[in-house]
Amino acid sequence: QVQLVESGGGLVQAGGSLRLSCAASGTMFSFNAMGWYRQAPGKQREWVATITSGGITNYADSVKGRFTISRDNAKNTVYLQMSSLKPEDTAVYYCRSHLGSVMNWGQGTQVTVSS
Repeated sequence: QVQLVESGGGLVQAGGSLRLSCAASGTMFSFNAMGWYRQAPGKQREWVATITSGGITNYADSVKGRFTISRDNAKNTVYLQMSSLKPEDTAVYYCRSHLGSVMNWGQGTQVTVSS
């Protein structure tokens, strides 16, 4: 089972940047597709971005052009570089691993964007 720990959240002004990290345990990290999701207060959790084991990336329309997902398999870590942040990006951001039918979630990290 993969254990995931997110970090890098915080308070930032609109237009600013943050980089989130998700450190994974386990030896199968490189085989997992990795994703970032977010959940704003009173809203359902939504998908933000995904990177496959082969490095193919996909983004939600709301973050395309502003966020970049990447991974470092040597460090068992996936990143989310967030730029041009908006108040509507405020949420708890979660990391998820996916291999076959097995999915694991991290505990989340809070991102707050002030206007």
